Amino acid sequence: MATSNALALRRTPLVAAGILLGAGLGGFVDGIVLHQILQWHNMLSGQLPPDTLVRAKVNMYWDGLFHAAVWVLTAVGLAMLWSATGRPDVPHSGRTLLGGLLLGWGLFNVVEGIIDHEVLGLHHVYEYTPNHLPADLSFLALGLVLLLAGWALVRAGRPR
Repeated sequence: MATSNALALRRTPLVAAGILLGAGLGGFVDGIVLHQILQWHNMLSGQLPPDTLVRAKVNMYWDGLFHAAVWVLTAVGLAMLWSATGRPDVPHSGRTLLGGLLLGWGLFNVVEGIIDHEVLGLHHVYEYTPNHLPADLSFLALGLVLLLAGWALVRAGRPR
């Protein structure tokens, strides 16, 4: 865009949409894979082990609220992406969008890992072991790798 009439390209709407979509989709991976398929933990299993039917139902309720929240993040991110696609000042960059997605997923892992796993102790990545730290640190490390990869892709997607 070397001409003076050219629009200044703005990647922020694309990155923001990607971050919300990435956080929502990362939350779905966490909830579907770790909560439901592998059954390594539930939202409150660190505080309320699902060892009775009532406790399991309470955990299931909070897992449902978690899924509803990540659905809202995903829906808002999708609406933001839809809005950004029609704008002439937003570049169509797969790298930028993928970078935003990875940033969002990494941000989800780091925030959820620090707050829910370590600070509040609501649950751990693998709840049913005496030593939670290796799995919790692996979850945080994955989040950091996703953040770094996302940042690199966003930077690589800059218009020249």
